[in-house]
Amino acid sequence: MDLKGKKVLVIGLARSGMAAIKVLDRLGAKITLSESKSRSEIKEAEDLEAIGVEITNQDMSVFERDFDLVVKNPGVPFRTPMIERLNERKIKIITEIELAYNVAKPQHYVAITGTNGKTTTTSLVYEILNRAFPGRAHLCGNIGVPLCETVLENGLMDEGGHYIALEISNFQLINIDRFRPEVATIINLTPDHIDFMGGLENYYKSKTEIYRNMAGGDVFILNRDDPVLARYVEKYPVKCAVDSFSIENENADCFIKDGFITVKGEKVLSVDRVKLVGRHNLQNVIIAVAAAKALGIGSDVISAAVSSFKGVEHRIEFVREINGVKYYNDSKGTNTDATVTALKSFDKGVILLLGGFEKGLAMDDVKRHLGCVKKVIGFGACGPRLVKELVGDDGIVVTTLDEAVAEANKIAKSGDTVLLSPTTSSFDQYTCFEERGEHFKRIVNSL
Repeated sequence: MDLKGKKVLVIGLARSGMAAIKVLDRLGAKITLSESKSRSEIKEAEDLEAIGVEITNQDMSVFERDFDLVVKNPGVPFRTPMIERLNERKIKIITEIELAYNVAKPQHYVAITGTNGKTTTTSLVYEILNRAFPGRAHLCGNIGVPLCETVLENGLMDEGGHYIALEISNFQLINIDRFRPEVATIINLTPDHIDFMGGLENYYKSKTEIYRNMAGGDVFILNRDDPVLARYVEKYPVKCAVDSFSIENENADCFIKDGFITVKGEKVLSVDRVKLVGRHNLQNVIIAVAAAKALGIGSDVISAAVSSFKGVEHRIEFVREINGVKYYNDSKGTNTDATVTALKSFDKGVILLLGGFEKGLAMDDVKRHLGCVKKVIGFGACGPRLVKELVGDDGIVVTTLDEAVAEANKIAKSGDTVLLSPTTSSFDQYTCFEERGEHFKRIVNSL
């Protein structure tokens, strides 16, 4: 990708936009940053202008200017007048992942998407890769570290052959062009991001972009237990090798038999060595094992990595036990399927804290899984609606997470579980789910 002297527009800063700008600057591009924030609100403004970046607003006149390329922050909706105008003018739009892929030397990419389980699965894949290829394994993508940043900091524009565990969201997949992973999977497909995508069809279709460019000896790891995914794989066929997995039956390349995760007839890992709780996490482990075997990694390395893996922060994370009451942080539960998954991990006595930004998701599925729930407490912008739809007058509605924890602490008895699993994003009161989760842990630890 020769960008020397080319006019490139970066829409949206944040961490991924900043990483993209650093790559573009190294390549000699003429960079314009279009930001919704004013210049005074951009703390990096002086540093950006020092390297020649023009900072402008998001007035429509900006998108009438001539640019050779646009790099869009994944948080910027693709169904907006400014993006539609750029498309009308046939100006190429990519994300920072596509930019990084194009400027880096060839690497071994393991790309993981899906509605739920991405972070846990990607993190475990990284742990296996790091044990197998120490010093040449990297964890990045939607998990918090932009791929552009990884490429720059590890010299991947000059050196190939590294192994990259890449969590990738549908926002990042929308503007994929040449990106081609060596191994990839769609963990599952359930409703999410309807507000951003404008409908389920757009959301599900965007996930299939992960394998669009895969071919030949690349390996797509297929979930045979997901009927929605089956429909979309049929509608948008996979053109590379397929390794399937299942936790429901043995009609797959990777499954569980006699207490072992088995891949193509080989007993790879005893289930007893898995420290994560819940059926969903067993699925995440199977995917990581299948990905590792697709890369030719030995079973001893896989077993050692899995047995030492204790999970990720903010995903059914044990925080503290107080007077027999256990507190769990599932702030990453930003959709209804994630909350259902969390609820399935407990038998009884759950005090469920949920609420946040209003995404308009129906609560029908959550309502069907309230058998273990003792009390529902709603907070934030959509808290009142969620409580009304789930339990009506039997629930408790408050304004903030602090109040929700205080109410839970009042009614919890020994043997109960207080579970923060919001079902939605955090943007009504927090900048991200991590901030919400950290706040929850501070509240709990101060009790």
